[in-house]
Amino acid sequence: MKLYRCQRFEGISGLALSDEPDPPPPGAHEVLVRVNASSLNFRELLLMNGAFREWMAPNFIPASDGAGVVLAVGPRVRRFKPGDRVMANFAENWHGGARPQHADVLGRGAIVEGMLRDKVVLSEEELVGVPDHLSDEEAATLPCAAVTAWNALCQHAPLLPGQTVLVQGTGGVSIFALQLARLFGARVIATSSSDAKLKRLAELGADATINYRETPQWDDTVLRLTDGLGVDLVVEVGGAQTFGKSVAATRDGGRISVVGLLTGAPSPGEGFFTRGLSIAPIRVGSRQDFEAMNRAIDLHKLRPVIDSVHDFAHVPDALRHLESQKHFGKIVIRHQQAANA
Repeated sequence: MKLYRCQRFEGISGLALSDEPDPPPPGAHEVLVRVNASSLNFRELLLMNGAFREWMAPNFIPASDGAGVVLAVGPRVRRFKPGDRVMANFAENWHGGARPQHADVLGRGAIVEGMLRDKVVLSEEELVGVPDHLSDEEAATLPCAAVTAWNALCQHAPLLPGQTVLVQGTGGVSIFALQLARLFGARVIATSSSDAKLKRLAELGADATINYRETPQWDDTVLRLTDGLGVDLVVEVGGAQTFGKSVAATRDGGRISVVGLLTGAPSPGEGFFTRGLSIAPIRVGSRQDFEAMNRAIDLHKLRPVIDSVHDFAHVPDALRHLESQKHFGKIVIRHQQAANA
């Protein structure tokens, strides 16, 4: 089978396409999956550039996200059968409830081998079914970004109709947060540095948009848009450089779900404590979270936003497109060409 390995922590140049033997037949509780599509997250670039290298060894298979079809099952498998369409959960051993204390914090595509490969054998407990209306390419976008967005909205407290959510930028988590928040009946304020992208966010349902380059004090604009109260929830993806403004833009007693640390770890500051805000670090989610989100996606026939689809042979090009940050939505890899090679 064909697969990619990060042979050196040198970014995209350290990635190599390899040809290796197919995986062994599935064990008693295991499932053999042909991976038809995968998708990329910014974490792939971080890991390939050596982030968390003290926890990892080189030569890992990247990409947490993938979807495909069951080819064979072990004799004791009960959850799936050959022909079923499935996705792999981000966290290998987090099936439900609170995150296990010693769970792998890096998730699939790091210490646990990722999905940039033709075939994979996984425990049946690591897999979830694909909503029928989604293609494999659409399904492949869900495991990391969508589950993260789902839990950012409702893991620590319910998001209620009429509440207001602030989303930042146009990465996968932020766009999914916008789409899912609309399913909850929430009002959404979205930020971006591009007017063209803001227009697309409005088309997806954003009630108000802010160009943070033209309006550096965007927190003041958020307060104006909410009659001076602030939003009920911020899906915070920026990190240290945006966290202070997120605090200022949140109502007293509101919530900030911290998803990304693109500019470093945030410091809460005095306003965070004096105004009674809640901070919730989001570590993607469990298989049960994934399944709950899929029920909502299936009910509302939500479709993920895909920026572009690249053939398996062109993964480096897809990663360079991700690195450019010019994309809007998810970047997807189509595996069929590799699977049929």
